[in-house]
Amino acid sequence: MLLSARGIDKHFDGTQALGNVDLQVEAGTVHALVGENGAGKSTLAKIIAGVVKPDAGDLLFDGEPVSLRDPVAAQRLGIGIIFQELDVFPHLSVADNLTVGCLGAESGAWLNQRDMRSYCEPLLREIDLRVPLRTPAVELSIAQMQLVLIARALGMNARLLVMDEPTSALSADNAEKLFGVIAQLKQKGVAILYVSHKMDEIFRLSDRITVLRDGANVGSVATADTNTHRIIAMMVGRELEAGIRQRTSGTGKILLHVERLSSRKLAHISFELRAGEVLGISGLVGSGRSSLASALFGLDPTVSGTIQLQGRPYVPRSPEHAIESGIGLLPEDRKTMGLMMQMTVEENVTISILHKLQRFGFLRSGAARDQAGGITRRLRVKAAGPEAAVSTLSGGNQQKVLLARWLLVNPEVIILDDPTRGIDIGAKYDIYEVIRTLSDAGKGVVLISSELPELIECSDRILVLHEGWQAGILDRAEATQQRIMALATRTTVGADSC
Repeated sequence: MLLSARGIDKHFDGTQALGNVDLQVEAGTVHALVGENGAGKSTLAKIIAGVVKPDAGDLLFDGEPVSLRDPVAAQRLGIGIIFQELDVFPHLSVADNLTVGCLGAESGAWLNQRDMRSYCEPLLREIDLRVPLRTPAVELSIAQMQLVLIARALGMNARLLVMDEPTSALSADNAEKLFGVIAQLKQKGVAILYVSHKMDEIFRLSDRITVLRDGANVGSVATADTNTHRIIAMMVGRELEAGIRQRTSGTGKILLHVERLSSRKLAHISFELRAGEVLGISGLVGSGRSSLASALFGLDPTVSGTIQLQGRPYVPRSPEHAIESGIGLLPEDRKTMGLMMQMTVEENVTISILHKLQRFGFLRSGAARDQAGGITRRLRVKAAGPEAAVSTLSGGNQQKVLLARWLLVNPEVIILDDPTRGIDIGAKYDIYEVIRTLSDAGKGVVLISSELPELIECSDRILVLHEGWQAGILDRAEATQQRIMALATRTTVGADSC
């Protein structure tokens, strides 16, 4: 056994994060670690990587007891980690981010440019990331930043590599590259501790699955001996039924009509969105998915084309104008573009409807509390209370808070940009239920997602983008992962190309 964790306990400010947790990982295997947000997965991963010290328990590596004082001590043993949060240095170059703190890059007191290139270039080739080494990290997309972090971890020559939600910001094609890298590492005898909420990845990659719930190990099982339904039931402690969303008839009134819309990153995009319809948006990284959302919401100026919103001409001048016109946007990055992390749950939920909660210029605090309390209970937001800072919530509950804000605003058209990225399976099902509720209420939903099964399940039609152009629109009945990827990569002639 390469790694054994025995009786691991950890508390934060009196709250138990882990209680008497055991875990065993064999060399040359992928061991999945799953559970809802707050179950203790990331805490256990950080303990194994030397980032967090346990309050009690033992770690054995290669059968020998080890004490990991810090990540460097773990790295010297051969343990590396890819964090869920993007721990890049934004104003340093790609090369600097690949080499900083990595023992594999050590070369005396100084690392010259030639040494840096010879170290970094093979890592970028391995993950097929084609960016200049001098590029500042701040200029990269979220997906490219994630790939840089994966490349940094590969440079550690680890015997055990902890991956905490490594595909949360990756498109399908970049995720495939990562899966290929994982297969190569397994062949070399490297063990992977794979933390993820994505069940398709778990069952595709893993040899064994350990489930955590509320800081406790509720079971470990060989992947071949279980199924998705059983694992989800172990994770949440209850049966979840997503239900089958009925396809809309396509006869509802047209809420949004877009004709040959172009912006700095888009060219000649045309589609209609009807009342009660969910229009999925798919494409690879850089295809223009988020750019389309930004253009419709007034964040990116349009260059040409026309938009009609509920039958009236609409030129998005600003987000404020978009909201007033009846369009809402739940952004891709909830922390930097949506939530005020140090403000309370109540303040974040009600901030967009404060004008409705005032009397004579003063906020009616009781009304605000009622509005926030009602919508957060409906979405099953788990928080210490309405006065809890949003920063203290799990990722899934933060996303629910942001979604609650838009439900109170009640726009006719709502754009959801990767709404389930990096959140647990229970929160995903809750968000799917909200999408169904919005559709049933006659709202128009634009759903952008990197997860093709999610798009196929939730959407009535799927618009596929390729490098800013419209590659095609697929009806739900004809949409398959293969057809979507064919359009997204322009590898075949698909349906309804523009």
